[in-house]
Amino acid sequence: MVFSVAYHFLHDRDLAEEIAQDVFLSLHRNLGAVESPAHAAHWLRKVAVQRSIDAARRRTRRPQVALDDVAEPSERPSPGDPLLGDLLRKLIATLPESQRMAMVLRYQEDLDPSEIADVMGIPLGTVKSHIQRSLALLREKLARRGVGER
Repeated sequence: MVFSVAYHFLHDRDLAEEIAQDVFLSLHRNLGAVESPAHAAHWLRKVAVQRSIDAARRRTRRPQVALDDVAEPSERPSPGDPLLGDLLRKLIATLPESQRMAMVLRYQEDLDPSEIADVMGIPLGTVKSHIQRSLALLREKLARRGVGER
């Protein structure tokens, strides 16, 4: 779950692995404060979200890595239209950080809006508006490209 949040938010396998390692190291250091397995899962998700957003902010300040230097993911893409999946990933990557994280947590990690609000530390209404606005924006961008309902 920690790696998944970081990878789907950043689209950078190496950076996602670094974040996951850092999150688990932090958990080890703070193990005494963890009260239950549910608390640990919540803590891990919350820290993964925060570290992923921090990494995205740092990455925008320094140059991007060339595509040739990025390793190919080892897992196969899910069945479906691979071009549409790539297009959606690119469009989601254009969303502002908080909206993009809300979308990743909702549709990749399958969290309820109330869980997302708790993890991100923002009001439930804000989460709902982030998701609603993001979906409307994605539909609009897809429609401009001729993809969508007909």
